[in-house]
Amino acid sequence: MGDYDMIVIGSGPAGRRAAVQSAKLGKSVLVIDKGRRVGGVSVHTGTIPSKTLRETVLNLTGWRERGFYGRAYRVKKEISAEDLMARLHKTLDHEVDVLEHQFARNAVRTLRASARFLAPHRLELIGDNGERTEASAAHVLIAVGTRPHRPEQVPFDGVAIVDSNEILDMPRLPRSLTVIGGGVIGVEYATIFSALDVAVTLIEPRPAILDFIDRELVDEFVHDMRDRGMAIRLGASIESYAIEDGKPVVTLVGGRRIRSDMLLYAAGRVGAVDSLGLEAVGLEFDGRGRIKVDPVTLQTSVPHIYAAGDVIGFPSLASTSMEQGRVAACHAFGIPLPPPPENFPYGIYSVPEISTVGLSEHEVAERGIAYECGIARFRETSRGHIMGLDTGFLKMIFALDTRRLLGVHIVGEGATELIHIGQAVVNLKGTVDFFIENTFNYPTLAEAYKIAGLDAWNRMSRA
Repeated sequence: MGDYDMIVIGSGPAGRRAAVQSAKLGKSVLVIDKGRRVGGVSVHTGTIPSKTLRETVLNLTGWRERGFYGRAYRVKKEISAEDLMARLHKTLDHEVDVLEHQFARNAVRTLRASARFLAPHRLELIGDNGERTEASAAHVLIAVGTRPHRPEQVPFDGVAIVDSNEILDMPRLPRSLTVIGGGVIGVEYATIFSALDVAVTLIEPRPAILDFIDRELVDEFVHDMRDRGMAIRLGASIESYAIEDGKPVVTLVGGRRIRSDMLLYAAGRVGAVDSLGLEAVGLEFDGRGRIKVDPVTLQTSVPHIYAAGDVIGFPSLASTSMEQGRVAACHAFGIPLPPPPENFPYGIYSVPEISTVGLSEHEVAERGIAYECGIARFRETSRGHIMGLDTGFLKMIFALDTRRLLGVHIVGEGATELIHIGQAVVNLKGTVDFFIENTFNYPTLAEAYKIAGLDAWNRMSRA
């Protein structure tokens, strides 16, 4: 295979960005991916499929119009798994086509194979047919992503009990679904299926879901989920899993049994590092397959080997993974970069969406910062009323002494788009005055920023 300046293992968001960045710097690049097509977990089983599924469900069910026409409103009366998969496959084909074109345009070579370290600069490449070759590189980026955690006590069969990869191959829609795990993946799929009017039970052994999100947002979100008929079991320890007459049954500690058509186990993911031969280069990973890196340079303990994306752990976002890949490539080839912005947005594509940037109210209080909050409910905006929204709100947190914006937290329609206004103001160290003095398009949901700013200003004036 010859020598390369950079070998990238994995073609997800981190891998593709590192590969293209390296190529734009005039370096020779090889991307190795064992998947059938390039794109990694993000394109084939993670970010793009789940978000495509969400959008398809919202469109076919008429979910966004139910505020006006009632809960019985439907765009398509009978929705099948085939309806969902048709749009999913079309979207994935497009994503792969764009990525392949991007690699070709930048002279990035790709190879379908598994990779294993033989030495710090040398890799063994194993093709589908078992053919083995070798390649060497001055720098290597590990961007292999993660796979679903599959505990031994859970009897996965790919039909009744599935993980977040297998659910994308479901032959039919279940009438009822049990979701194990109140993290991002579990919550997204639970609310997507609930929007399809599937009876959903969400089980989380911890006392709360989404424990890194502002609690006021989560409280509103949980209330909304329960209001539309979802069963949410928090702090529920699971005693056993079983399949009875082809149906999954979960028994909770205390004896309660929960039976459904399908069970989705979505409690955690692990780094796909087992077959990389990391021991050959002295690299270690933790119990969840995560590789430790320098948070600034993305270097592992072996300086010329980098790691980026989900395989290094939190925040495990496609957006941050892309930036990590770019930073790793630039550092590898001596391109200086300014320090990254302190805050980045976090988006959860549930129904409704959640997005957040900056400090939560709990974090502000923990730091002993005197603060005030401003809140705007979407139904208070004219655009929200036009859209028939009766839920959703935007919350901003300001420091009392400097009047600076410390955090923005949104739950509701368009949250992942709206958050970028708050992101800019937080990172530019803006104050409440920005929202008071600026004009927002009318009618828009973004007008909620002005309403929440005025709410905070009024409270701050009285403080």
